[in-house]
Amino acid sequence: MASAAEQMAANLSWGMLGKATDLRQRIFFTVGLLIVYRLGTYIPVPGIDGQALREFMQQAGQGIGGMLNLFTGGAISRMGIFALGIMPYISASIIVQLLATMYGPWQQLKKEGEQGRKKLNQYTRYGTVALAILQGYGIAMSIQGGGLAHEPGWFFVASCVITLVGGTMFLMWLGEQITARGIGNGISLIIFVGIVAEIPAAIAQFLAQGRSGAISTPVILGVIVMVVAVIAFVVFMERALRKISILYPRRQVGMKVYEGGSSHLPIKVNPAGVIPAIFASSILLLPTTVSTFSGGGTNPVMSWLSANLGYGQPLHLVFLSAMIVFFTYFYTLNVSFKVDEVAENLKNQSASVPGIRPGKKTEEYLEYVVNRILVLGAGYLAAVCLLPEVLISRVGLPFYFGGTSVLIVVSVTMDTIQQVQSHLLAHQYEALIEKSQLRGRKKPGAKAAKPPARR
Repeated sequence: MASAAEQMAANLSWGMLGKATDLRQRIFFTVGLLIVYRLGTYIPVPGIDGQALREFMQQAGQGIGGMLNLFTGGAISRMGIFALGIMPYISASIIVQLLATMYGPWQQLKKEGEQGRKKLNQYTRYGTVALAILQGYGIAMSIQGGGLAHEPGWFFVASCVITLVGGTMFLMWLGEQITARGIGNGISLIIFVGIVAEIPAAIAQFLAQGRSGAISTPVILGVIVMVVAVIAFVVFMERALRKISILYPRRQVGMKVYEGGSSHLPIKVNPAGVIPAIFASSILLLPTTVSTFSGGGTNPVMSWLSANLGYGQPLHLVFLSAMIVFFTYFYTLNVSFKVDEVAENLKNQSASVPGIRPGKKTEEYLEYVVNRILVLGAGYLAAVCLLPEVLISRVGLPFYFGGTSVLIVVSVTMDTIQQVQSHLLAHQYEALIEKSQLRGRKKPGAKAAKPPARR
């Protein structure tokens, strides 16, 4: 039999959105900041030769340049002030989280609760500035060397670096504000909006290739079927759960005896969500960003990076799949589902898994179950990200039809809708509590009860 909470969630009406004032304000706040982000992608960096840049990006559009466009919402093709996107912040987050699991003092910070988290966030911001400066300087020198600047020189390099770093820090602030005061995860929504905003142009380009005869009708139909199948598969896997039975013993509190019961501990097949795909892609974009603008012709290292780590190359696919698997395990076991904390919470609640002793044995059992689940979860992420990318790199279709972009769009949409439903459910609970309090009040005409006489 469904619980009261489950029945209320099943009867949840989206018509309550007009009554949920706080949720409506959060949605408007989020939309407003995302509009600011999209406007910033059209503000160019000073000193760029726009015509030469457009010609260059048309040549690099189906290489790693297309991947850069995917994660920057088209800002890299226009060399806007947000051309670096949010990738330096994501890369810094990866580095800080890795060090927090290996470096002793930072391991201690993780155990200090809210204060330790704030300190690690501060280190992440410092790392974001450092990475943005390095990437901005590399892009500025590459643009200057490629003849894409009106007046090359140190003044152009300095202005380009300052503008790009400032844009990245502003995006980081936007993401944090959306997470704290808006709805959904700010960083994921910024990437999501960048992808969705470029999809209409990608569809128009795709259909134009079909009309010109560059792409045959069976290929067009095959791509449509592939995108629909990937979306359905992602939705199915993101909602898949492994439920572990939990038993609560009979307990006595004061004079009351509470009967024991049973419940379940849900574990998603992919607890890490879309984070491993974003992390892996951002790591691969670090060495190839500079090589894209320098052309890879003057430096043998850049030439090797462009030839072997380019989109669709075998080495790129191997590194991408390996990093997706690694970050799936790393992020799940260290962030989204910490087996030691879950086992400790079950022990504190006097709950147990049937046939498993509380404490260390429960932790070992949960770790065993999660590791087996992640084999399927990591394989699903790698397959969704790689298989469409291989087909697209061979056919030459837009990047926005690839597995990574579809995974990000579907996962972020589902997560945001779930958060909206959670806010609506909380608002429904508050409305029921207010009604119960109103019913409990006395009528206006009723006489107030006399207070007891003092002795």
